Amino acid sequence: MDIILVPVGEIDSAILINLKNDLAKVLKKEIAIDKPLPEPEYAFNKERNQYLSTAILEELISRKKTLPRAKFLGLVDHDLYVPPLNFVFGEAGRQAAVISLTRLRQEFYGLPADENLFLKRVLTEAVHEIGHTYGLSHCSNFHCVMFFSNTLADTDRKGFNFCPLCERKLNQNY
Repeated sequence: MDIILVPVGEIDSAILINLKNDLAKVLKKEIAIDKPLPEPEYAFNKERNQYLSTAILEELISRKKTLPRAKFLGLVDHDLYVPPLNFVFGEAGRQAAVISLTRLRQEFYGLPADENLFLKRVLTEAVHEIGHTYGLSHCSNFHCVMFFSNTLADTDRKGFNFCPLCERKLNQNY
């Protein structure tokens, strides 16, 4: 497997299957879904009522020893943070990445659900974080998936495609 999706806690299987299929099309990689990790209570910060993404990322990296060439992408349905930021949509290292589904939902902001928009956001954030695992940094092209998303408007504007420069860099690192 090239990329392995790892549910962290309870994740709807329809989201996992949809992401698996979409990632295979966008990245042209073989994608698998692994067995889930338990709820990440070890990462919970009571004062913030959020989960430290770095702790979840470390747990994913420890699992990676069994498949050293694969990239791992954890999906969690809890609000994530990395100090000093208020929140993050995801975090990545060179071996693994994690994304949160929580703030990608319209309902988080008191708006009506929009499943298609939610799934597009999940794909966008997944591609972005996986790009980091292949050595890509943030891009200044605000239409490139590697542009830093400070808000959901950034995520929605950029979409899940790489700009030509990031695409070239990605192909060199595959």
